Amino acid sequence: MRTIPRRQRTAPLGAEAASAADLPSQNLTRMSSGEQVRLYVRRLIFDGVLRQGQRVPQDAIAQTLGVSRIPVREALIALEREGWMTIIPHRGVFVNALDEAAVRDHYELYGLFHGFAVRRAVERRGAELAERLAPISKQIADARDVEELQDLSLRFHRLVVESAQSPRLRSMLRQMTGIVPGNFFELVPGADAVERRGTAAIVRAIRKGDAAKAEQEYAAMLRRQGDLVVELFRKRGMFEQEAPENGAASS
Repeated sequence: MRTIPRRQRTAPLGAEAASAADLPSQNLTRMSSGEQVRLYVRRLIFDGVLRQGQRVPQDAIAQTLGVSRIPVREALIALEREGWMTIIPHRGVFVNALDEAAVRDHYELYGLFHGFAVRRAVERRGAELAERLAPISKQIADARDVEELQDLSLRFHRLVVESAQSPRLRSMLRQMTGIVPGNFFELVPGADAVERRGTAAIVRAIRKGDAAKAEQEYAAMLRRQGDLVVELFRKRGMFEQEAPENGAASS
């Protein structure tokens, strides 16, 4: 996935002044309209174009992405469910505050879900799972291109979840969206090293048939990734803003 170009942090992007010319463009044609908008808005927050308490310029976003207001509205409703936005009737949609504890909780939950998945996968697939994961882990260790690393990582995690043979788990994971929009390993310094060590440790535990250890290593890897995201957000000033003055609730 191509990254959205960063925007310099100048004056806040206000509701009345916002237009398509104010927003960075992005080629997201491989995604559905709603997914385009959801990823794009999260990236605007990540890059500091949209800040805590600001009104989301829905018309400008629709024009920039070449979509109608319907997918924009649908995406903002989804983002409100995920805690990114607050919708105030007759006033607009406002960006919520990012909270360090919520970011950590997000990765703790990822660890719980994937830990459960690998435990079930070891119980149900055992040695076969280790043989299928080992070459992917080796490719992860050797990969130096961030796009390749992203693809391999997704393959690794997807195989674990599929091998758990739990439709309920897959449904729960589909409801969770990433906090970092774009290529995780490109945007989060140190995440590649954590992924390489973590997947290797998970495979070693699976080879031994130690489901509890594999679960523990999965949770530890995702907790470390969460620590890196918190550190990144701190450096970007995403946890250091005053409360909004427009009445929008914070997350």
